[in-house]
Amino acid sequence: MTALDGRGIAEGTASDAFRILHVSTGNVCRSPITERLTRHALSDRLGARLGDGLLVESAGTWGHEGAPMEANAAAVLADFGADATGFIGRELLDEHVIRADLVLTATRDHRAQVISMGHSAGLRTFTLKEFTRLVRAIDPATLPDPIEDGVVARARALVRAAAALRGWLLAPNVEADEVYDPYGAPITFFRSIGDEINTALDPVVTAITGIPAHT
Repeated sequence: MTALDGRGIAEGTASDAFRILHVSTGNVCRSPITERLTRHALSDRLGARLGDGLLVESAGTWGHEGAPMEANAAAVLADFGADATGFIGRELLDEHVIRADLVLTATRDHRAQVISMGHSAGLRTFTLKEFTRLVRAIDPATLPDPIEDGVVARARALVRAAAALRGWLLAPNVEADEVYDPYGAPITFFRSIGDEINTALDPVVTAITGIPAHT
């Protein structure tokens, strides 16, 4: 099995890996929470199979390069049993977008910034909540089988299906696709954002893995 470093990125990553990139502003609050909750959920569903192709990372459009995660963000992760250790903030670079198979952003503005970088990012960049909405409309039976075909093939098919639906399944309002910034807010607001992110991630992880959350 491929070894994972502290950020959940495989060492000696194969070209058939599927990379999920979470993007926010500073890469110290929302995107770290989303990155680590995604990894936690995938590990919970797939166990040792996680390192075989699904890679999760994050960056910020105005990323605090080398900065630690905000303490309140780490506390939120602890609430969910997710691991905050080893996190290092990064500024979003072209190379991150180029190698990502799926980019999930906190807000519509972040999505626009990623797409403006080019690299044919438009068809694989969504806000987190937008992607959740689209995924809910996709029949899992139309996706590759995660056991026979693998989760990488299934994840790639999911992104293509979501992109095809985007113009047909619009948000009910602008706020519906936003995850607001808790930076500088009290822990109670961080926890509400954590709940929001976790709720949005659940159907995404279920769709990718074909395995519902443990109850």
